[in-house]
Amino acid sequence: MAGDAAQPPSPPMEAETVTTSVPLLRRRGSYQRSMSHARDELSSFRTCLRWMCVDHSDGGSAAASWLVFALLAVAVPVASRVALPRRAYDTQVQASLTLSAALAYLTLTSLIRRRGLRRLLYLDRLRHDSQDVRAGYIVQLAGSFRVLACFVLPCFLADAAYKVFWYCANRPFPSSAPWWWLAAACALEVASWMYRTAMFFMVCVLFRIICYLQILRMTGFARDFGQCADVAEVLRQHRRIRDQLRRISHRYRRFILYCLLLVTASQFAALLGATRPHAQVNIATAGELALCSLSLVAGLLICLHSAAKITHKTQAITSIAAAWHADATINTQDCDQENPRPPGKAYLQQQQAPLCTSSGDESDDDETSPSEDSLDTSSKFTSFQATHISYQKRQALVTYLENNRAGITVFGFVVDRTWLHALFMIEFSLVMWLLGKTIGIS
Repeated sequence: MAGDAAQPPSPPMEAETVTTSVPLLRRRGSYQRSMSHARDELSSFRTCLRWMCVDHSDGGSAAASWLVFALLAVAVPVASRVALPRRAYDTQVQASLTLSAALAYLTLTSLIRRRGLRRLLYLDRLRHDSQDVRAGYIVQLAGSFRVLACFVLPCFLADAAYKVFWYCANRPFPSSAPWWWLAAACALEVASWMYRTAMFFMVCVLFRIICYLQILRMTGFARDFGQCADVAEVLRQHRRIRDQLRRISHRYRRFILYCLLLVTASQFAALLGATRPHAQVNIATAGELALCSLSLVAGLLICLHSAAKITHKTQAITSIAAAWHADATINTQDCDQENPRPPGKAYLQQQQAPLCTSSGDESDDDETSPSEDSLDTSSKFTSFQATHISYQKRQALVTYLENNRAGITVFGFVVDRTWLHALFMIEFSLVMWLLGKTIGIS
């Protein structure tokens, strides 16, 4: 009897062991995305930041980072301005590049020091996303350095060619000076230019990558919108994306605003210097100024284009929800509430046949092609479950989306086409006013 009494407690112990081990395994699997490894998807990013001397992992690395920044972004431009013969528009060029590099350096170091590279790129949140979103984002991360190289490498080659031409044509040092003085001075100036330009473009490309992740999420969310039968799940996903967009806006709003003011001021200073009386404007004198202006404007356009694109894709969810609500209301079927059955296959083929025929007839029409900011809704059909969601829930969802438009904001101003159009008109008015004061254009 003692043996019989000792046997019953054993099954609960096994069950308890199983139930306690399963959550631990799941938690470890979900936490694996948040862990950093030496050969993970961020290894190339860490290598790039280490080569750019933006590594603040410890005190020694932070001191070396500040030293390299002070040398290449401040000391070399000041020394070239003092020791070398004066070049046309050199003050505007060096001031614009140094200020832009300082803005990007402070922004990048602050974000990485507070949150870390993995949290900054939202890799710790990818475990909540689908496999398509993960794969697309990893591919985008791998290709981000090609995008960075497409902007930095042409600027580097153009400036290197200009510096070599200027040093060979002007010979700033005495004839008795050895040749390696010229080579060292030219190399320092080219390295300073590349460092400041790469620092500025690095922050712009990082912002573009983060916006691309939200675009992937919104595309998948819109593709599966018609198949989701739970309004609460739709609200939860939308609030999650809206909260992340708010965090992105809060992290980058100062950089976008200061970058906009800096680029505007530098372009007006360049325009004022180029339109002054007896100004010599040619490739030899103003080539470096044109290259600096193109670099700053290109970086600003990367940020504004990425912000406006994710804003419009997020706001396009409202029209998709309205169409989903209309389709579900019109196509509501009378089914047995106790035992509802989905419509037959023949009925679905009959309903989808006209759609396929009409889409095939209009495939060659350029006016029917989707725009860049539209979301992929080709697979969106009104599911059987959607027609049985109550009208009040669907209407509440559409009303919520209409009154809670998400997107990238800069101190409360949504970065969309309307904001960009207003910004363009302000900039154009200031340019025309300046030209009217300098060369008499009215």
